[in-house]
Amino acid sequence: MLIKSVEFVKSSSKWQECPEANLPEYAFIGRSNVGKSSLINAMMDRKDFAKTSQTPGKTQLINHFLVNETWYLTDLPGYGYAKVSKTLRKSFEKLITNYILNRNNLVNLFVLVDIRHAPQKIDIEFMQWCGESGIPFSIIFTKADKLKPKAIENHVKAYHDELLQFWEELPQSYITSAEKKEGGDAILDFIGETNIILEKNKVKF
Repeated sequence: MLIKSVEFVKSSSKWQECPEANLPEYAFIGRSNVGKSSLINAMMDRKDFAKTSQTPGKTQLINHFLVNETWYLTDLPGYGYAKVSKTLRKSFEKLITNYILNRNNLVNLFVLVDIRHAPQKIDIEFMQWCGESGIPFSIIFTKADKLKPKAIENHVKAYHDELLQFWEELPQSYITSAEKKEGGDAILDFIGETNIILEKNKVKF
């Protein structure tokens, strides 16, 4: 998919404040410091479009971007912040949960995980919740440039093995590096192909 235009639409502190749900929407989420903003910037070929920070918890609102005037890219607050108060963490969790369960035009949720680490309990639990809630999602492994190919293979297999304890079929997964701008095209191709199917089937939101 060729990115012809990207426009920031708005930031919302409640899911009810999000833009009208009249276009296909693809949301990105992950633990803090997983490299979400860097990946979004690389995919959109824009520098500092989504705000990056060394401080976990920078994204505290639901941020909507209109891409090619045909679909929404949504940058969600992360889950599992270590450096925010318990009250603020619960507020984030409520915001995320309400958005995911109530946003009718959400076509797919991309769950980002840092490929450098062994399967994290919080990531697995979040994916299980998505599955139990009937939320279509894919896994994006980030920061692949930090590992050698064999280590990448082993870490992806570890996640797959963990998920196969609960599911018979694995979600689609992508291996990415924002630093090297790798993997983003495959994600955009998936979005483009999905949008064509939605249009062909005349899906209305």
